[in-house]
Amino acid sequence: MGLNSKFWWKWLLVGGTFCFSLTNIPALAQETGFINLYNTGVDIRLGARYFERQCSRCHGLDAKGNDETGAPDLTVRLSRASSDAGVFRIIREGIAGTAMLPVSADVPDPQVWQLVTYIASLNTDPANFDLPGSVAAGAALFTGRGDCGSCHMVGGVGGRRGPDLSRVGERRDPDELKTDLIDPNETVLPRWWTIRATATDGTVVEGWRMGEDTFGIRLIDANANLWSFSKEQMQSYERVEDSTMPSYAQTFSESEIDDLVAYLFSLRKEN
Repeated sequence: MGLNSKFWWKWLLVGGTFCFSLTNIPALAQETGFINLYNTGVDIRLGARYFERQCSRCHGLDAKGNDETGAPDLTVRLSRASSDAGVFRIIREGIAGTAMLPVSADVPDPQVWQLVTYIASLNTDPANFDLPGSVAAGAALFTGRGDCGSCHMVGGVGGRRGPDLSRVGERRDPDELKTDLIDPNETVLPRWWTIRATATDGTVVEGWRMGEDTFGIRLIDANANLWSFSKEQMQSYERVEDSTMPSYAQTFSESEIDDLVAYLFSLRKEN
């Protein structure tokens, strides 16, 4: 039996507080287009504070996830929830069989909703940007003179020596994309650091750092070969935290950079 509007508002107004627990009606919340009432700028800031204290340990301060721990990127469209109500339920209940644990029962619902609002604010809406570049011209540069596909994959086509860009427009805004093209060394995630390892027999292997701990390292070379060394097996090794991607500041004109940014920003999951 559905909830009529009179009954709904009765729940909202009892005691002047929000007391209708979504954990009791997860399916209904998904289907009826439930509206999050904690959706102001203040709520975003308070949600961000809670995120930094409790969620950033796994998802990172930038909320872009962690490949090594399996924590997903929260700045893109979420695969497990299509609404604020769905995100609320995941935060409240956790996800069985994963490292995503439920929040403490002591955390009040309004605080969870503020966290939901903050997470929703991270998704970059293309409708908010009026870009000067041409998507078509940028696509031609990407596959042509830029030879970007030799390192990056888009839609299952391309190389693996750099991040998959199939949905890069969901996790990077235009300014960030422009910086990536002009100054790729500004922010290099540990996943894309490289290592030059010299084994005890003199063999030198260079590749992307896949894992490193007190006892050894793992790396993958340009031919997609996976190497594993204990530190006792190495004469030396060097970790390089610069990007392997070249700067395009001198390669492309300003308008061509704008075209590439427009193309990259258009790359997102199809509806």
